[in-house]
Amino acid sequence: MNFEILYAFIIATAALSISPGPDNIYVLMQSIVNGKKYGLATVIGLMTGCLVHTTLVAFGVSVIIKQSEVLFFTIKLAGAIYLFFLAYKVWRSNAAIQFSEKNVEKKSIGQLFRQGFIMNVLNPKVSIFFLAFFPGFLFSNELSNVIQFYVLGFLFILVSFIVFGGIAVMAGYISTYIKKSSKIGVFLKWMQIVVFIGIGIFILFSKK
Repeated sequence: MNFEILYAFIIATAALSISPGPDNIYVLMQSIVNGKKYGLATVIGLMTGCLVHTTLVAFGVSVIIKQSEVLFFTIKLAGAIYLFFLAYKVWRSNAAIQFSEKNVEKKSIGQLFRQGFIMNVLNPKVSIFFLAFFPGFLFSNELSNVIQFYVLGFLFILVSFIVFGGIAVMAGYISTYIKKSSKIGVFLKWMQIVVFIGIGIFILFSKK
């Protein structure tokens, strides 16, 4: 078992979770408007949805890995290209982090959990991202590929939950800091670009 690969996966996941995106901005706004526990309910819903995508990727990609070395390389190549494309999209985007507390509907904890879950499960981009992200971080020759994908999935969920949960708990301070700092958006933008490119290169040169 290669723990260095797992450490690299954890670091990459943490960097991606910290980078501003629709999910963590959504969590931030729900926490500001409704309170910390409502933000945490949203986080739990989002992370539960990740289990569905992990299952789809684990069984689908594992079959492909068993069938063909060429197909697996094709998946890695497509995954790397997709991550480079995401880096390009971030580079073209505005560095400013914009969010509005207006029109954020107040909902119950159960409603926010369901909404977070449904938002995640019905977003095909999550499966595509997992498909691009996970194969390059297989870490063991002894464990089955399905088990390895689930380990990666649970690590992704755990790290993301810690980061998103921190956002929910510190929502007020984070939003105030973002509004006051003109440089934070630029820093997070370039951090996201570096992470996407770095993961893409890692996946492209990783071995089966």
